[in-house]
Amino acid sequence: MIGAACAHALAGSGARVAVVDRGPVVGGTTGAGEGNLLVSDKQPGPELELALASGRLWRRLADELGAQALEFEPKGGLVVAKDLQALDALQRLAARQREAGVEAVAVPADALHELEPHLAPDFAGGVHYPQDAQVQPALAAATLLRAARATGRVELFTRTAVTGLAKGRVETDTQGTLHCAAVVNAAGTWGGEVAALAGAALPILPRRGFVLVTEPLPPLVRHKLYAADYVADVASGSADLQSSGVVEGTAAGPVLIGASRERVGFDRSLSVPVLARLAAQATELIPALAGVRVIRAYRGFRPYLPDHLPAIGRDPEQPWLLQACGHEGAGIGLAPATGLLIAQLVQGERTFMDPTPFDPARFRDVHPEEQS
Repeated sequence: MIGAACAHALAGSGARVAVVDRGPVVGGTTGAGEGNLLVSDKQPGPELELALASGRLWRRLADELGAQALEFEPKGGLVVAKDLQALDALQRLAARQREAGVEAVAVPADALHELEPHLAPDFAGGVHYPQDAQVQPALAAATLLRAARATGRVELFTRTAVTGLAKGRVETDTQGTLHCAAVVNAAGTWGGEVAALAGAALPILPRRGFVLVTEPLPPLVRHKLYAADYVADVASGSADLQSSGVVEGTAAGPVLIGASRERVGFDRSLSVPVLARLAAQATELIPALAGVRVIRAYRGFRPYLPDHLPAIGRDPEQPWLLQACGHEGAGIGLAPATGLLIAQLVQGERTFMDPTPFDPARFRDVHPEEQS
């Protein structure tokens, strides 16, 4: 998704672009995502600023390309708290988010069922986030690439591995040498490996997550619905397994259930205990899910960086290389604004926000093996 957004923005700025993917379109992390476009889970700061800008751009893309072409759903989010202590922390976060430009509406316990009729009855309250939305990630990334290619300025090379990087050229295994003025590293979880081809260091680690997919259902979950402890899981740097209840409906009918996080390298093995834990947490939110069949489960790897901010900008050692990776679980939501920043940096234009917090130079002396 990040690569598609960068290609779309660069083509819109007049650049000629080659997109190189070692697999098929959306064959990696994007194809294993939920498509969340969230502001609700972000602390005030540069990532939230990027998310707010991306939310506006996603809405513009939905107008230009068609909401159905992206399966764009401006459904809003509802975060619920199990007890008064969790509710107090959630409301304090919402107050700070409102100061940063987020729409966050406190919802008392007796009004929660007006928003989510099937929610379990024992929650202390919650916060409604009207700006949260969702796309179908594989469809949205493919649509962005298709729109970029329609400009006549974008070539797409799939099943093509990058074997070497140097100033002015990209070496590939199927297309030979591609000559270029700049290279954008949008390889997600594998961004560190691509950076290393250019002699650059980016300490990205994979953070595995599972998603359960139910059978198609009548409308059951209206919002992006999750428990307040999900926010703490997103902000955590722990390598251990963490999970919290997250459920949301889709335009096609199935309900998606998450979310787990753990650093286990690129281990793709299926963990039945994790899936059972996710299912149990989902039924704590929506008891009606207890009688629903799960038709499949999938897993993906979030590209984790130690300060939970993506790397966006010119590499300090190789300025012809621009990093655009490390968005962890927020890559779908942050993609359009990331693409815009990259396009503005490539073209030498004034950026719409200060990119300094995302500067890859902050990792100059950090390597993956040094992370806990």
